[in-house]
Amino acid sequence: MSAVVAHHFWDRPGGGELVMAGIAAAVEKMGLTPVLTSLTRFDGSRYREWFGIDLSRYPAVTGWLSLKTFGLYMRLLVWRPAEKAVKKYNPRFMVIDMPTYRRLVGKVPVVEYIHFPLDATFNPRYRHVGFYYTDDPYAAERYGKFPMSLYAKVFTYLYPHFARDNPFTAAALVLTNSRWTAEVVKKIFGEEPKVLNPPLPPTTSIAESPPGFEEREPCVVMLGRFSQEKRYHWVVGEVAPLIFKEVADARLIIIGDASTPSSLRYYQHVGNLAGRFGGRVQLLRSVPRSKIDEALRGCRVFLHATINEHWGIAVAEAMARGLPVVVHRSGGAWSDLAGFGEFGVGYSNAEEVAEAVAKLLTDGRAWSLFSQRSLARISGFTFEGFLERAVALLSGL
Repeated sequence: MSAVVAHHFWDRPGGGELVMAGIAAAVEKMGLTPVLTSLTRFDGSRYREWFGIDLSRYPAVTGWLSLKTFGLYMRLLVWRPAEKAVKKYNPRFMVIDMPTYRRLVGKVPVVEYIHFPLDATFNPRYRHVGFYYTDDPYAAERYGKFPMSLYAKVFTYLYPHFARDNPFTAAALVLTNSRWTAEVVKKIFGEEPKVLNPPLPPTTSIAESPPGFEEREPCVVMLGRFSQEKRYHWVVGEVAPLIFKEVADARLIIIGDASTPSSLRYYQHVGNLAGRFGGRVQLLRSVPRSKIDEALRGCRVFLHATINEHWGIAVAEAMARGLPVVVHRSGGAWSDLAGFGEFGVGYSNAEEVAEAVAKLLTDGRAWSLFSQRSLARISGFTFEGFLERAVALLSGL
């Protein structure tokens, strides 16, 4: 017996990919064969290096697309390889993390995992929720100007033709990544999904004795793919000058994947902004795991600039290394990881970021307090714990 695990693009080490890889592992733990589906061909063995999960052992049904440029539109077609897999394997159920499975409703029990509801961003019916792409500052920064405005407008026209109407009537089980996202979903559909927080990768152990304040350098590290919503441009352009003014020897290290044309363009844009600081701002593109580990062990502060971050796997990983985290006062990173300020430091503007970071870079007592709180908080997000929760939720299907 099998279960389909449908994702639109497996070929990058992002938080969504980690969640779906974890779902596949949970399916296997249930005694089922996970069948992976994707619009593009991918190398499942790369997940061993990225996360410590070997996806190459599982059968896969992939599409013919090789385009990386139109990633948003790819989400409309995620149902195509999933439909082929359903017909071929007759699975017990299907787990999918996109709402664009209208054609599969009623053909197989569906588990929908919502990273963030696309309905809020691209369905004008739910514009009142406050996340519509032309209204939300976070989305407008990406889609507000031509040609991206046209790109998004066409998507909003196409989206209703592919998306299910209501996940709570279309799916047998609806899951999401954080309490914050669950509240957004409830505002749209009137029901609240069950929260299944993403895990730490199995390769990321929680540090028992991480390097202390004096053993680390006064550097700030950021981690995540090079993409507009990560707001690296804002940090380099507005925040870094304030931090450097307060802490004379501070440095900023930004690490991320830039394997698609759009991410490469953004990487180059941020690099141009960073040029005026010389070596004080360092960009590391698509580096080995060892380089990431080195930065997380050697820096004093982790900064996350995304607004309305749905979860924040990079934040979780930093906490596991004993790093104090500074996050925007919004989204799942603020609610579920930082605990509304109990386990991490929040901010609302550039001045607050600089103040928080400067204090953690220079005040060993404050640093030690939030380092300990990071480790205490993240202990509940191990990979084994995720598997147990996922199996318990899926076993009822």
